[in-house]
Amino acid sequence: MTLPTGEQYVLETSTASGEVRATITAVAAALRTLSIDGIDLVPAYGEDQTPPSGAGIVLVPWPNRIRDGRWSHDGVDHQLAITEPKLNNAIHGLLRYTEYREVERERDSVTLAATVYPQAGYPYLLGTAVKYELVADGLKVTHYLENQGGEAAPVAVGTHPFLKIGDVPTDDLVLRLDAASHIEVDDRLLPTGEVPVAGTEWDFREGRRVGDVRLDDAFGELSSDEDGIIEHTLTAPDGREVSIWAEEEFGYVQVFTTREFPGEDGDTAIAVEPMTAPAEAFNSGRGLRWLDPGEEWRLSWGIRFRGFTPAD
Repeated sequence: MTLPTGEQYVLETSTASGEVRATITAVAAALRTLSIDGIDLVPAYGEDQTPPSGAGIVLVPWPNRIRDGRWSHDGVDHQLAITEPKLNNAIHGLLRYTEYREVERERDSVTLAATVYPQAGYPYLLGTAVKYELVADGLKVTHYLENQGGEAAPVAVGTHPFLKIGDVPTDDLVLRLDAASHIEVDDRLLPTGEVPVAGTEWDFREGRRVGDVRLDDAFGELSSDEDGIIEHTLTAPDGREVSIWAEEEFGYVQVFTTREFPGEDGDTAIAVEPMTAPAEAFNSGRGLRWLDPGEEWRLSWGIRFRGFTPAD
């Protein structure tokens, strides 16, 4: 039987904290499951389902939204397909329903590839690949992009992971974002400005309880450590943590909460989404990268766990 998300790639490895397992889907190269010793670190969904709320999918060649699907460059107007009809936007790139092909597979890793072919609104040829690799403290994800066409191509990268800590209610987790600005939006969730978070309800630098907020918001001015790594963390009352880390090229993060994630029985589900560019990047140019013909781009992010001990 063919599954809605295609082939399922199950990854496994042993760590000092226990057995780490993940499932990657061929469609959208999505992260469907991730666990440490049977404790879920993402809210899993069934193999007979499509990714709810875009869970775990890769967002290329842009994340988030483009107003009316329209953008212009060098006097040429481009019209993308409207993939968010309710708000009349083009959303989350061109590969969310594409079946990736296997390039390399090991017990603890898989590399999948897909091509963005020239099409309405995006007349460029882009080779892409993504490698998922289990590591000692979680999961490392590396994206590879190459402009295989004859002219410079605009690109941005995002991903859509949800996070959890086993059976701890997500409402009880504390969210910390090292973000100094909040991107304000209109009723179509498109940017209208960017403001400092200091002294506002958008300041998550000291942490806030997930159950006290409702979010579908982007943040910028992200802080990185001495190694150039940005990290956003969810902490349980018992001290266990799960976090998204990303290289500095992921200069924005979107946080989305919902009570409609299947299998979560009304508990909040939360996505913490690293992005190299915010919504409307094809029009604003913010965070947008132009790859010259033959140019390659490689960048990484991952999911890290702390405070977990092996099962007896």
